[in-house]
Amino acid sequence: MSTGTAEQESCDWTQLPADVTSTILSKIGAIDVLTSAQRVCSSWLRICHDPAMWRNIDMHNLGDLWDMDHDLEKMCRHAVDRSNGQLLSINIEYFGTDELLQYIANRSRNLRNLRLVSCYNISDQGFCEAIKGFPLLEELELSYCSLSQEALEAVGSLCPLLRSFKLNNRGHRCPKIECDDDAKAIAENMHGLRHLQLFGNELTNVGLQAILDGCPHLESLDLRQCFNVNLVGKLGKICAERIRDLRHPNDSTHDYEFGADFQDFCWSSVEDYPSGISDIELVSDEDDYYEFSDYDFGYDFDYDYLFND
Repeated sequence: MSTGTAEQESCDWTQLPADVTSTILSKIGAIDVLTSAQRVCSSWLRICHDPAMWRNIDMHNLGDLWDMDHDLEKMCRHAVDRSNGQLLSINIEYFGTDELLQYIANRSRNLRNLRLVSCYNISDQGFCEAIKGFPLLEELELSYCSLSQEALEAVGSLCPLLRSFKLNNRGHRCPKIECDDDAKAIAENMHGLRHLQLFGNELTNVGLQAILDGCPHLESLDLRQCFNVNLVGKLGKICAERIRDLRHPNDSTHDYEFGADFQDFCWSSVEDYPSGISDIELVSDEDDYYEFSDYDFGYDFDYDYLFND
C-alpha cells in the first residue's frame, strides 16, 4: 500500500477546517444533516447550528413518505428556525402544506428561491397568503402542484423581482385539452421574466403569443411537451429571433429532471373504450393519489432527540 493511500485512509474528517466542513455538509441535504451528520461529533454539531449553514435548505426525498420514519414537515420547520432569518433558497418535495409554507413566509422575508415539487396539499388560498411573505423572490418552481391561475396572478403582483419561473406538469397529446389560463396569468403579471419553463402545459399558440407580448425580456423558453403549440410560420420566426434558448414541444427530454412519459390515448366514442375500462379507471392512480387520497401523513415518531442542542 502506498504512503498516499495510507494517509488518505487515516484522514480524520472531523478535523477539517470549519468552512470546508460547512461546504461539504451543505451538499448532502438538510434531511441527512439533521438525522445523521450533526451527530458525528461536537464540532460538526456546532457547525450545523450556524445560521449560515441554513441559507439554502434542500429537503429532497424520493416521495416514499409512508415508508419513512421522519416527520419531514417538523424537520423543515426546525431547519428554517436554524436559518435565523437568513434563508435564501428552499426546496420542498411531496410534503408541503399551507401551514408549512406560511411558517416559512413568517420567518424568511429574504427568500430568493422557492421550489415546490408535488406539493398537492398546498392550496390556492394558502399559497396566495404565504407568497405575500416573499417580496424579494427571484426564482420560483411549481412542478406537479395543484395550483390555479389565481396563484400565478398572486405571484406576479406580489413578487416584482421574479426573473425565473418553472411551471411543470405531465404532458398529453390525447385527449386534446387546450387551456391558456396559465399563459394569460403569466403574460399579464410577470413582465420581468427572463427564464420560463412550461413543461407539459396545455397552452396554445394564442397563449404563447400573449406571453411573448407580455414578457418582452424573455431569454429562455422551454415548451417541451406543450403539444398544442405549433412553432411554424410567423410565430415560430418570432420565437427563433427573440428567444436565445428555445426548447420546442418535441425536443428531447433527456436532461429533464422528472419522468417525461406523457398521456397519449383517444377514443372517439364509448364503444371504442377497451372492454371493462371506465372513465374513472382511466385516471392514473399514481398521478392522482395525493390529490384524492385522505391518507394521513402524520407521524407519532419522537424527533426531540434529533434537535436537542
